[in-house]
Amino acid sequence: MTVAMGALVCGGVLGTCFFAGLWWTVRRALAASHPPLWFAGSLLLRLSFVLMGFYLIALEGCRALALCLLGFLLCRIAVIRFAAPALNKQHAP
Repeated sequence: MTVAMGALVCGGVLGTCFFAGLWWTVRRALAASHPPLWFAGSLLLRLSFVLMGFYLIALEGCRALALCLLGFLLCRIAVIRFAAPALNKQHAP
């Protein structure tokens, strides 16, 4: 039970870092002189971090990896749900 809960929490942390990094990159890159470099560099860093986390969790077994992925996806759903009202306010006439 402890490994399962830890894997789920780690997936949530990985998801939070990934999507917070994406949010930060989008906001920062739009004002940068070379946006493609920001997006490419951010993607490399975020993917490296998340894949390393999934790899370390996978050492615990397939069940832990599945729960980690579930935590990551739940974080994605939460980010979309909480970011949508903020985005709608920005684009309102």
